[in-house]
Amino acid sequence: MVMQEIRDIARGSGIKPGKMSKIILVRTIQESEGNYACFATAMSSECEQQGCLWRDDCLAADKKGLCS
Repeated sequence: MVMQEIRDIARGSGIKPGKMSKIILVRTIQESEGNYACFATAMSSECEQQGCLWRDDCLAADKKGLCS
């Protein structure tokens, strides 16, 4: 998902994205929805959240070595 789409989702949730990085912004959205802020924490491309909106980007971050 491109940053503009993520910023739009954030604004729709009442979040001001400012200059947040993609990882921080997605985690902030996840928290605002009452979910665990787990974006970009997948290890070895494992994730049990099959229906997560962010799943594809999260697993891609793991493949790029961006997960923490």
